[in-house]
Amino acid sequence: MELARRGWEAALRGDLDALRDVLDPRVKWHAGDRHAQGSCRNRDEALEFMRRARSRAPRAELVDVLDAGERVVVITRRRDAGEGPAQPSANLTTFRDGKAVEMVHYPNVDDALSAAGL
Repeated sequence: MELARRGWEAALRGDLDALRDVLDPRVKWHAGDRHAQGSCRNRDEALEFMRRARSRAPRAELVDVLDAGERVVVITRRRDAGEGPAQPSANLTTFRDGKAVEMVHYPNVDDALSAAGL
């Protein structure tokens, strides 16, 4: 859990060099279909996606990190951009040997919790 928290805090503050150390070189990041267009198939693609997202999207904040064994549910929410608080979303992250090997994005936190068995 601590590794996930540190990785997401680094990502949210834009410290992609620190995040690089948390991601496996072959990490997958997707929204349920790892072959869909826009899915990240390795660390460089994931870091580039985060770099682009930071430049165009409102900043996010870390809401919670929940332990699910070898997986962790990371809940984030976009910061209020004057339109009221945004709904939270979640990533279900799988770790192996101290590295994130897969991150699955869920727009609905309950779906992520269910997928994690929580």
